[in-house]
Formats: sequence, structure tokens, C-alpha cells
Amino acid sequence: MTSADETQQRPAGDPAGPALDRFYTVIPAGGVGTRLWPLSRASAPKFLHDLTGSGTTLIRSTYERLAPLTGEKVMVVTGDPHRDAVCAQLPELDEADLVLEPSPKDSAAAIGLAAAILHRRDPEIIMGSFAADQVIAPVEAFQSAAREAVVTAATGRIVTIGISPTHPSTGFGYIRRGQALGVEGAPSAHQVVEFVEKPGEETAREYLDTGDYLWNAGMFVAPVGLLLQHLAAAQPELHAGVVEIAEAWGTERQQEVMERVWPDLPKTAIDYAVAEPAADAGDVAVIPGHFTWDDVGDFAAIARLNPAKEQDAMTVLGEKARVYSDQSSGVVVSDTRRVVALIGVEDIVVVDTEDALLVTTTDHAQSVKQAVEALREKGDSDVL
Repeated sequence: MTSADETQQRPAGDPAGPALDRFYTVIPAGGVGTRLWPLSRASAPKFLHDLTGSGTTLIRSTYERLAPLTGEKVMVVTGDPHRDAVCAQLPELDEADLVLEPSPKDSAAAIGLAAAILHRRDPEIIMGSFAADQVIAPVEAFQSAAREAVVTAATGRIVTIGISPTHPSTGFGYIRRGQALGVEGAPSAHQVVEFVEKPGEETAREYLDTGDYLWNAGMFVAPVGLLLQHLAAAQPELHAGVVEIAEAWGTERQQEVMERVWPDLPKTAIDYAVAEPAADAGDVAVIPGHFTWDDVGDFAAIARLNPAKEQDAMTVLGEKARVYSDQSSGVVVSDTRRVVALIGVEDIVVVDTEDALLVTTTDHAQSVKQAVEALREKGDSDVL
């Protein structure tokens, strides 16, 4: 159903109106974010943290970004241990719209199950999947792109929102766009020619020079029936499993079926299971996103998103933080009342928690994941 507030926000004659009436948001909230250890852990993953200094957690920001488009039509897929924390962050969330994974799986299982549940409710639903741990601004530009994506999806396509690249990144996959589709109400919709894996730097520069490539941010909007159709063709075992769980959803068999079927589902990303095969079949479109986007992948991203107020100054996050900095730069994230004093160090990263301390530099922020893996191998899982 469409909320009254949502209806009032739409201009008269809005071509997106009928499509938005069918629109349901899905927020996959998974992944520990190991490069943000020891702040982000299995018990408190990064989407439950305020990493931008805004006073709002990433999952709450995601919900608020989407609410003007979908009202209360929001489903969250997250791990069972995060139930209470997610509900505290999103008190508006209906119990039936909270899907709890018994164990971590990749995005295809999470998004596929959400699609199967929604399809049983109404086969005409258009579903949008937007990760819980992304930072986006300005919100209005994102919402404009999302509206175009919904309108384009209503024409019978799987749609992704690609990010206009700002530099030749080797850390993201790319989307190569083709001809304009001429969709009424979605003037920037283009055909997707192919999805491309993370390139080397020289190739990434070539992509930027052509102007035909966008970053793949993993945002997908699609009619649930079409998404499930492609999932069945490319991953029949995964499709059969999520459909079986969905058929028991909301019944007394829900828990039993979930615990029996979920552990054996194939583990794969939605890109491989649906997006790439669908693009090969000519069923995928892209909307360019003209907004800043960051998946907050490491502490260098936190420094970037929270720039120091003065040059050669320190970015400090944490309500309890007590930091002294002299001729130093970088970022300090503190969950303790311990004093952190930094003298004559540049681009440093200090993360201070009650039971673990990380010290690195922004240049080596990507290597934090290796430390987590080493600690796990040593048996120090109590701090992970």
C-alpha cells in the first residue's frame, strides 16, 4: 500500500507514480566489514555503526534515504544475531519484513529469498535491493536515479544504478552501457552491454576515457518475477531452495524449512547468479547515478568521509574520544575513555576499543583484513 505522506510527495501526473506503487525496498544487511576491525565485528558489523560522524548508523541512513520512495514497504535481510540491533535501529520495520539468515551467505541467497517472499505476496512487485552499508549524497540525486530505475524496471528489465566514476579505481567492478532505451520517465536509461570485473589501473583509465563505463555499486531494481526467472535459469538449485523457504514463510513450518534448506544453498553473488546472465540475454538496463557513493571499505574511507577541519589535523570519531594531536594527521576512532596522544606522525589510523587496539596508516588500511584472518587462525576469535 502507498502511504499518504508518500502520495503527497508525488507531483500530479508523475509518470513514476504507478511503478512506485509497486515498489518494495530490500536492504541486505550482511558482511562483517573485516577491514574495519576492531570497530566492526561479527557481533557489531559496520552497518550498525555511525561512520560518518552524522549521529546516524549506516543502516538507519539507508532506510531514511529510501522511505520517501517506498514508505513502509521495506524488507531487511540480516543475520539472526543482529535481530535486536536492527529492530532498535528500524522500529518502523514490520515483523513480517525482517528476514533472518541462520548463517552468513552471499548476496544471491539473501536477495533471492527476499524476491521469492515478495513474489508470493504479489507477483507484480518491483523490488529494489540497496545495501545497508553505503554512504550516498546528495540524497535527492540518489532518489531521482532510483525513480528512473523503478520506471525502467516496470518495462520488464532488471535495472542497476551505476556510479559515475571519479577516478580510475581498480577496487570496483564496472558496467559498460550501450544505447539509450528511450523509456518515458527515465531519460537516462541505457542498455547494459556487459559487467566487467575489477580491472588493472591501465584498463581502468581506458574505461574512464571512453565515458561508457560506470562503477558497479550492487544496486538492483527488478520485477520479482523476472529476477526469479533469471535465478532459476542460472542457479536452479538456489532458486528451488529460496522458493521452498518462501512457500513456508509466515506459516508454522517457516523455522523448520529455513533451518533445513538454508545451509545447503549455493553461496554466490547476485552479480554472477542474475545480473551477468541477464545482461547477456539483453534484459539489463542501467541508470547513471550522479551522486557521491562510498561503501566505507576501510579506515582510509572513514578519513575521506570525515575530513579534518584543518590541514595536518586529526579526524576524531567517538563520543568518548580523548585525543591529543601535535604535528600529526590521520584518523582516530575511539570507543574508550583512554587518552590517545599522537606526536609527529602522518596519515595514521588508530582504532581503540576495550579489548583491541589497531595502529596502521591510511595507505595500509586494506591490509587490516589480513590481520583479522591471522588472528582467526591463531584462535583469537574472541576479539573478532
